[in-house]
Amino acid sequence: MSRVSFDRAGLLRGARESWPIALGVFTYGLVFGVLARQAWLGAGGALSMSAFVFAGASQFVALDLWGPDLPFAGLFLTTLAVNLRHVLMGAALGPWFSRLTPLQAYGSLFFMNDESWALTLARCSREDGDVDGAYLLGSGLTVYAAWLASTALGHLAVAGLGDPARYGLDFAFTAVFLALLTGLRRGRQDILPWTLAALVAVLTARLMPGKWHILAGALAGSLAAAWLPRFGSGRG
Repeated sequence: MSRVSFDRAGLLRGARESWPIALGVFTYGLVFGVLARQAWLGAGGALSMSAFVFAGASQFVALDLWGPDLPFAGLFLTTLAVNLRHVLMGAALGPWFSRLTPLQAYGSLFFMNDESWALTLARCSREDGDVDGAYLLGSGLTVYAAWLASTALGHLAVAGLGDPARYGLDFAFTAVFLALLTGLRRGRQDILPWTLAALVAVLTARLMPGKWHILAGALAGSLAAAWLPRFGSGRG
């Protein structure tokens, strides 16, 4: 495997190359800020959630359940289902991050988000040079700053925006992930895992309540990708 380092150059490269996706994150961070205000979550609460949770999808889920009679058990299970995908994401980076110090690895992983993870995995998977583990931290800090700033702006300065869907801002999530998916595509070998992940996710969403379809789709796609090489070698 390539040598794994952790230095300032990788940190700055990750920050520099993540500005385009940070702009997309900023867009749906505005949506979160607006919806948090509409759910009567104060500015301090919204900013604290973005700062200490830093998990966009589960934060939106929490807003759906927010109210005077907060269902703690339901909130816990739902956000757990949404965020279990981070177990798979961390495992994908394991071959490289297991060779960093605990402070470097776990300090970086706090700032791991879907967009920064996708960029980091694409860079780590290249076989043309060494890997700089600080890339994830630089990318994550850039996205983190955009998320905090947009939460504040959406909550404090865009109070009269109304329903963000009127302006198409609800599509920002989808647009960002479609762009990331295109960048991660390696070729025809990705067709089956991606198709299976999508089918399982859609089927689970129809059959089960909550957000378990996220984990189900991720597991199905991961298992398919893991087994494909075995089937290929068996045919030889």
